[in-house]
Amino acid sequence: MKPAGVCVIGAGWAGLAAAVRLTQAGEAVTLLEAAPHPGGRARGVDLDGTRLDNGQHLLLGAYGQTLDLVRALGVQESAAFLRLPMDLGIRRAGAPDIGFSSLYLPTPLHLLGGLLTARGLPALARLRALPGLARLMRWQGQEDCSVLALLHRYRQPGCLIDGLWAPLCVATLNTAPERASARLFTAVLRGAFSGHRSHSDLLMPRGSLSAALPDPAMGWLQARGARVHLGCRVQALRPQPGGGFHLALRGGDTLAARQVVLATAHPEAARLLAPLPGLCETAARLRRLQTEPICTVYLQYAESARLPTPLLGLLGTTGQWVFDRRFAGEPGRMAVVISASGSHMALDRAALAGRIQEELAAFFPEWGRPRASWVIRERQATFRAGVGCDALRPENATPLPGLWLAGDYTATGLPGTLEGAVISGVQCARAMTQPTRGTNPTP
Repeated sequence: MKPAGVCVIGAGWAGLAAAVRLTQAGEAVTLLEAAPHPGGRARGVDLDGTRLDNGQHLLLGAYGQTLDLVRALGVQESAAFLRLPMDLGIRRAGAPDIGFSSLYLPTPLHLLGGLLTARGLPALARLRALPGLARLMRWQGQEDCSVLALLHRYRQPGCLIDGLWAPLCVATLNTAPERASARLFTAVLRGAFSGHRSHSDLLMPRGSLSAALPDPAMGWLQARGARVHLGCRVQALRPQPGGGFHLALRGGDTLAARQVVLATAHPEAARLLAPLPGLCETAARLRRLQTEPICTVYLQYAESARLPTPLLGLLGTTGQWVFDRRFAGEPGRMAVVISASGSHMALDRAALAGRIQEELAAFFPEWGRPRASWVIRERQATFRAGVGCDALRPENATPLPGLWLAGDYTATGLPGTLEGAVISGVQCARAMTQPTRGTNPTP
């Protein structure tokens, strides 16, 4: 391969963000991706002849860097995403549904009013939710603690924890509240529930996730001269005495680069960093950063099957959130998301699909039996957003000049989200193109 100015390793959302912003800054970029397709853990896949997303994703209106990047690629937000005000319904077996709707009021009154008028929760619990939300958004404790411990500290009743806070915690942090970081949870609340009222909007991809960002980014990069190599795995990084790196590729080829952005998932980053001078400790910290899975069960019913809203929560079931894929042009197809680890991970695909089918039949018997089902498990979907995990997360810069890190696992102040990945890539590109580029400060 020809020498590269900057080599970005990994074409997930962090790597794509870095590659686009570096190209905009005038850098000659080479993008390497081990998989045969871009997008990392958030992309479209073909499964048994059917195009599906590798997990159902939901964006927030507060995802400013992601939406800016989408617009920079020439993609219209309205064409890529369905934007809805926060309107959450949660269905419970043998109990009234819980309903939360943001009101058409200035922030934060639109959410405070929504909490006060929430359906299915006792009046006292709703009254306690108001100061609880305010305290959670203000909390910036020097010592991290679990989300559950913080909720108890602020005297949030059990019905409110079970019906509101715990589902939000698992959905946003992909970590159970008894082990999840309160620091990261409160950061998410501040991002979504402060600022403009549109920050709390829900954005659902109208089609495949690949069409929202990965595919447009690849086309944009190639049109501007970036070299892109899919199915190209980096086996090792070798710093050179005069600066720069040689990349050992699978198959025996090598690539020279002046600077490298390592934008893989953190377990792969740890593998590549461990042999490098001054980075053994960084690799060790990344190995201690545990992961959590996400399962998505797709069920195809008759086209007449539909939810009352595009998104519905479930309590007391294995399935946690149901998405009606009608908004993506797939009437009758339901995507059921199960975040974080649990006993469901021991079930095989057929058993898990059968359990989810039974759970939906209890709530929607009129749907009948699904015509088809698909199960997608991402066993290392995100890093575990546990108490104290920020101490394990590295900065973009490394002690090795010319080597940079990008990924949702870096020190973004957010959990493992698409926005966190994009922010990391953008921050990395910005740091690299400053006047002192290539002379990474030691973190």
